Amino acid sequence: MNLKKHYDQLYQESSKVILSNNYAIDYEIKNEQDSRFGITLLLRPDEKTKSAVHLFLNELQKIEPNQYYYPDSDIHITIMSIISCYNGFTLDKINVEEYISIIQKSLIDLNEIKIRFQGVTASASALMLQGFPADESLNILRNNLRGNFKKTNLEQSIDSRYAISTAHATVMRFQEKLQNPTKLIETTEKFRSFDFGEFRAENLELVFNDWYQRTEKTIHLKNFSL
Repeated sequence: MNLKKHYDQLYQESSKVILSNNYAIDYEIKNEQDSRFGITLLLRPDEKTKSAVHLFLNELQKIEPNQYYYPDSDIHITIMSIISCYNGFTLDKINVEEYISIIQKSLIDLNEIKIRFQGVTASASALMLQGFPADESLNILRNNLRGNFKKTNLEQSIDSRYAISTAHATVMRFQEKLQNPTKLIETTEKFRSFDFGEFRAENLELVFNDWYQRTEKTIHLKNFSL
């Protein structure tokens, strides 16, 4: 996949939706009874990169202070949603060690994973950092995971919603009516090509998580050093 072309197309389509007030508000963010949980393999940017991201988020918060902004602790790139979040999923439904074993097997001979956050894009309900892997290591890992999990009878929903191929990180979601969609897009345009920096993933994390990867609702299951 040509990631730049994909991000550009997504932005062009979504910015029109936002400017025409046809964007989607995620009402579940404030739902205290939301019971959608799953397990995810993810990686997180380093502190230097997250500091650069603050430049973008601080500008957005001046315009749209009432939207949902991901705190530093929650910013991540999804490597693979192994069990996509659904209502009623709990950890006692699976044997976590079996999942850890499959992931460890998928990491054999894997090179380091480097990601550059360059610019921002959008969806109909969120703003995201554009992530660009330095090489094919991330894709190789994803394909290893797909192949190895398909050989098992373990519960999993890999690629059931869509085949993940990007390296984006969601940093803001619409949880209320936008106060100024035009100003929001104008500000986003300023960061369309902004270089937030490159980082190397020190480790990967397997977590039990809610839909929004909120730290207070996350159970850390395993770290995998790279």
